[in-house]
Amino acid sequence: MKIEIGESLLLSWLKHIKECQLVQTNWKASYKWELKNKETLEQLMRTSTQLFSQKYGYDIYKGNKSIDQLLGQAEIDVIGINYEENQSQIYAIDVAFHEAGLNYGSKEETVTRVIKKCLRTAMCIYGYFSFSTGTIIFTSPKINPSVEQALMNCVDDISLVLKDLGLNYKIRIIGNDDFSEKILEPVLNVLGDVADTSELFMRSLQMYNLFAAKRPKQVRAQRATNTRKITPELDLIESEGMDGLEEMKIGVIVRTVLRKILEDGRVPPEEIENMQTKEYSKETFDIQFPLLQKATTSQGKSPARYYSSPLKVFGEEYFLCSEWYEVPANNDRPYLMKWLALHK
Repeated sequence: MKIEIGESLLLSWLKHIKECQLVQTNWKASYKWELKNKETLEQLMRTSTQLFSQKYGYDIYKGNKSIDQLLGQAEIDVIGINYEENQSQIYAIDVAFHEAGLNYGSKEETVTRVIKKCLRTAMCIYGYFSFSTGTIIFTSPKINPSVEQALMNCVDDISLVLKDLGLNYKIRIIGNDDFSEKILEPVLNVLGDVADTSELFMRSLQMYNLFAAKRPKQVRAQRATNTRKITPELDLIESEGMDGLEEMKIGVIVRTVLRKILEDGRVPPEEIENMQTKEYSKETFDIQFPLLQKATTSQGKSPARYYSSPLKVFGEEYFLCSEWYEVPANNDRPYLMKWLALHK
């Protein structure tokens, strides 16, 4: 089976950044499945055909005359479901990686195909999963500015057509700098914590970093003068700055970014002492328990409300508090982000 590197990256993004418990690449419907909400989907096909034809002159479905024919050709590059206590969230993503920039032919053809992908994905979600809410994403690392602008102009129209039929999907076009900030950077933040060999994008970066870490910079520079330069410098690939943290749930940030800062010794010993107090932790992070608890106080066993895996700071093992919230009534996120901005 052909493996697309973009799909592998988005699989890792859904698993580790959006915390989807179920993720699948190259999703297709089975012809054995019953198509639900068919009348609504047929209305969506008619309404969207009319809107984009009249407003832009786009023939988005071309030869597809029926909803069965349209969905029979559907494939979603990566689909994931995050099961939460109160509700489930579905993500459906199409990703295109064209080195010269997103291109399905002419500008009109490129825009038309992306619109069709988004609408057809919405039809699949509602027709086979019965989710009336969710997030639909089309992403590409390089999109020509004129194509990107044309796509962004159409996002509101797609959302409007869907909303008129009671479908509240969030439509996102992520490309260029946003691709790096919102998708690539968050994944790089968790690079060192993933050990799943099936995640090929992550494993390829980990292999690269394995050799980059061993090669002195002066050797890299000398070698670059003698051979064809593949990369400007064989430097470690890792996340820099605060880019992409807005895409990450607070628990992911704590388990990866905050943990790494602590383990790297970037926090002075005096503050580590303060982090073991309830008062400092409440004032600084708005959490109800000490951020850190020495492993020796619980005989090396993880206490309640702390992550099970200890971390080591200045040779001492600690457990890290797991009680973090980002809801209107109790939002710890601004406190954490303020602290990270001072230490990242």
